[in-house]
Amino acid sequence: MSFWQTTRFRIDLSRPQVMGIVNLTPDSFSDGGRNATVHAAIAHCEQLVWEGADILDLGGESSRPGADAVSLEEERARVLPVLKAALALGVPVSIDTCKSELMREALDLGVDIVNDVAALRLPGALEAVAAHPDCGVCLMHMRGEPKSMQQEPFYGDVLVEVADFLSARAAVLREQGIAGERITLDPGVGFGKTVEHNLDLLRRQRELLALGYPLMLGWSRKSTLGTLTGRPVGERLAASLAAALVAVQNGASVLRVHDVGATVDALKVWGAVAPGRLVAV
Repeated sequence: MSFWQTTRFRIDLSRPQVMGIVNLTPDSFSDGGRNATVHAAIAHCEQLVWEGADILDLGGESSRPGADAVSLEEERARVLPVLKAALALGVPVSIDTCKSELMREALDLGVDIVNDVAALRLPGALEAVAAHPDCGVCLMHMRGEPKSMQQEPFYGDVLVEVADFLSARAAVLREQGIAGERITLDPGVGFGKTVEHNLDLLRRQRELLALGYPLMLGWSRKSTLGTLTGRPVGERLAASLAAALVAVQNGASVLRVHDVGATVDALKVWGAVAPGRLVAV
């Protein structure tokens, strides 16, 4: 599939798309608190678009390991004022949430994509997306929940189990009338997985293309990169770019990243020598 259908945009996947992360939380593992005010958050959205972001992804609840859940009211207060401004910036806008009430409100405002780490499993989430005629959706694999997901995660074969989960969730969406062209899948790097699980997913990532949907990957600044390099979170740019390029080489259509400008530059170099798009879904 060479495109991703969303509310306002038919996103061209013939080249890798860069999704810029806009954390609206005080406790994100990477940049929590940086966008503490609405003004700062909107300025950050504008900066990411200027750097070349193809998509903006706004989230008001941290999904880092050990994170506590936040109330609907608090998440709404963090997200909605920034979302309204981001929708005027001329690029697709995604909302990163598990809460069906916020999904519905964001969709009513015109948001393009629902990016749900719970893969629309929580009450009302599937119905919220199914009721919309065109919005895009990203289904992510997560073992457990953020508060406890890194407590000794175990898999017999991580890729097979991730693939089976994502395939089943996509099938549920299709049964609800959600067209395949609206669906993208995320194997959930770092969400209930050890370092070796994450690396195995990267090595074998192309096997997930057999599911027939585009892939979104989020390696940016992840703890696995810190384990491999010994670098703290603020010094993982080089490792993040390396992982991003391997992910694209192995079939990723969308990269969810913090460092938009650097990623865009790396993809320009990769694209200048790559023998055409390697994604075949």
